Amino acid sequence: MTDKTHPVDEILPVPKLFTLGLQHVLVMYAGAIAVPLIIGRVLKLEPQDVAFLISADLFVCGIVTLLQSLGATQWFGIKLPVMMGVTFASVGPMISIALANPGIEGARMIFGAIIAAGAIAIVIAPLMSKMLRFFPPVVTGTIILVIGVTLMRIGINWIFGLPVGPTAPKIVDPAHADWLKQVGDLAAASGGTIPELPKGLSLAPSASNPLYAAPGNILVSFIVLAAILLIARYGKGFVANIAVLLGIVVGGVLAAALGMMHFDKVGGAGWFALISPFHFGAPIFDPVMILTMVLVMIVVMIESTGMFLALGDMTDSKVTPRRLAAGLRMDGLGTVIGGLFNTFPYTSFSQNVGLVGVTGIKSRYICVTGGLILIVLGLVPKMGALVEALPTAVLGGAGLVMFGMVAATGIRILASGVDFAGNRHNLFIVAVSLGFGMIPLVAPDFKMWMPHSIHPLIDSGILLTTISAVVLNAFFNGASGTADDARAAASVADH
Repeated sequence: MTDKTHPVDEILPVPKLFTLGLQHVLVMYAGAIAVPLIIGRVLKLEPQDVAFLISADLFVCGIVTLLQSLGATQWFGIKLPVMMGVTFASVGPMISIALANPGIEGARMIFGAIIAAGAIAIVIAPLMSKMLRFFPPVVTGTIILVIGVTLMRIGINWIFGLPVGPTAPKIVDPAHADWLKQVGDLAAASGGTIPELPKGLSLAPSASNPLYAAPGNILVSFIVLAAILLIARYGKGFVANIAVLLGIVVGGVLAAALGMMHFDKVGGAGWFALISPFHFGAPIFDPVMILTMVLVMIVVMIESTGMFLALGDMTDSKVTPRRLAAGLRMDGLGTVIGGLFNTFPYTSFSQNVGLVGVTGIKSRYICVTGGLILIVLGLVPKMGALVEALPTAVLGGAGLVMFGMVAATGIRILASGVDFAGNRHNLFIVAVSLGFGMIPLVAPDFKMWMPHSIHPLIDSGILLTTISAVVLNAFFNGASGTADDARAAASVADH
């Protein structure tokens, strides 16, 4: 039985609970909305569907936070102050699925893979303590570094424009397109004197696109970035902790003033709407995509293990193997719930674990309150529509910081927890695994002659890095990771 006098179980006065719970929500908010924005836009969903994804994500963030912090039977929930959010580790594989299968069908494939992977994670959760030895800091640090580097591409594209579509750097010259159309019309009407155009003939983009790298977009992104850095430098305490969110607010106000942000969809959105499961239809279960997401869940649970152990130390709570398994099962159950409600895999947010250490307030009921606030935000469609209305230039300046911080966390883990001087083999592990992680970024067509069915599995630099780092570490160092290593890596990530 948990001692009811323990600080973790302290129920604070309602005003204090609300204030501190809102603080936790604001610290995680920018990270929470990033993934549905990324995936919704890669899937090329309609704006209202992207707004729905954002609302669904906030709603499920709240539900899973409640279950993790309060506990749901003895088998689910760590019963510590944990805020749950979508893991960035899942973004790479989901982008691969979305690029290959845009639209509603791609969404159904993603959600099917997530539901199945979450169910498998529930089953294997008790085994994760035995897998820690395959994930020492040289492996986890390298994986987190590549997650950040992979995501940086998204933040940079938000600033300048996507490499394909309306904002591509090059577009087909209209004069060339008109000439080809005239030739095609002549070929169709000439009675054989002009050969028909070869099937599939198309013009290569050759004209510079004025929508790419537009100076106005770059300026807005720079101002958002500058605002974040100034707030982080001169802000105190909580204000500094939400520098990214405040920078997005500054960018949104500026974009609205410049006429770059439109509120038609916000005005048309309702004040209340329930989040319906299977909004996009029945999930599609593809074995390779499921395997891909299972690998993601293993990485997520290793990361969560470190977070839970570090949080146990911060709150003077003993994290027993049974309690740890309950927390990891909740990662799996939360991911299943996410798939059912049209959202993504969930894990404990490190910035919120760090906030527990900074504030020194250990009550899990603060996170319970934060979960309730997130549920309310998810049930207000106007909030999702407002976030969806943000121009990508605003998100670009913030993405540069958010995703760069992920990469920086990986570097900190490598720098503080890995012996490079005494063990040269660690250099090989990081070097080769980082190289594998860069393959899909630098040579996205590397898989063109490989079976299409395995593309989602190999198209993620994060998964390639994970496999490479685990195999190389086992080859050079053996299975050397410990719970203390995981705890130390999480402590570095939190501060």
